[in-house]
Amino acid sequence: MSVSSPPRPKVVRTRGGLSLRVDTRAVLVVVALLALAAAAAVALIGTGDFPMSPAEVVRTLTGGGTPAQEFIVQDLRLPRVLVGLLVGASLGLAGAVFQSVSRNPLGSPDVIGFGQGSAAGALVVIILFHGDPFAVAAGAVAGGIVTGIAVYLLAWKKGVHGYRLVLVGIGAAAVLTGVRDYLMTRADLVDATRSMVWMVGSLNGRGWGQVWPLLCVAAVLFPVVIGRGRALRMLEMGDDAAYALGVRAERVRIVVMGAAVLLTAAATAAAGPVGFVALAAPQLARRLTRAPGPNLPASACMGAVLLITADWVSQRLFGADQLPVGAVTGMLGGCYLLWLLFTERKAGRI
Repeated sequence: MSVSSPPRPKVVRTRGGLSLRVDTRAVLVVVALLALAAAAAVALIGTGDFPMSPAEVVRTLTGGGTPAQEFIVQDLRLPRVLVGLLVGASLGLAGAVFQSVSRNPLGSPDVIGFGQGSAAGALVVIILFHGDPFAVAAGAVAGGIVTGIAVYLLAWKKGVHGYRLVLVGIGAAAVLTGVRDYLMTRADLVDATRSMVWMVGSLNGRGWGQVWPLLCVAAVLFPVVIGRGRALRMLEMGDDAAYALGVRAERVRIVVMGAAVLLTAAATAAAGPVGFVALAAPQLARRLTRAPGPNLPASACMGAVLLITADWVSQRLFGADQLPVGAVTGMLGGCYLLWLLFTERKAGRI
């Protein structure tokens, strides 16, 4: 029985002589994921103590709702959904970068320490300085950046290579978890409760104050990362092959890793440390597209779908504000990680 090969990318040529390779399946997957994210967003906006049908949600979004519906959608629910979409897309894109750079399916920000670094920075501000939400967000970003620099320098040895980056990151995650636990022992009851709520990862109470900074970060960093998708694909073949194809490997690696660290830190600052989205989204996207390389747009869209769907599931099963979305992604992601380890071991790769 013959085995069908994956479809070849189509080549599109412009009148000016420019040729572009278009993977039809990957494009269709991205379009389907965008449609699914939009549908999940509409369903999530309509979910809550004041339920709304999808038609009512769409009518309200286009300016045809009642004043009560306008307030509920525009002021209460739409910002939360937008934060969820942006956080999920940022984590999915960051996870794709780290898995591509490390050439390891475990190369995820929440596995190799960057999420823990942001969490530790936020807890320092909460427990030691009793900061307001803006200061907590700034602490999360600073913690993520410092952790990223430290892991990169510790993993450096004539360049940064896959397993060394993962091992150093896992060690950093263990150290930062210990720091986090120590800070919790120093906290009073109020700060400890506030810290625990923040560390679970949640979209509850998110408003336009979280949307605009995250949107600005995404608007700047998404093009930076996606524009280097071809270079990342070359890096997956090894530095020597990348250099032979004209890719400045270390420069590309620094740029995309720096952007991924900032995306992870910004997402963590906005919603707390939401686990496993960055781990699962790139791999699910690759399985859907069946295309080599990091699949950056598909990974970002998959991350948005996963986070919004998880938040919708938590609200439908437990009610609004009862179960934070980070608990749902943590439970599902833990099962996915066990399955991934089993399949990788069965394939002889670990």
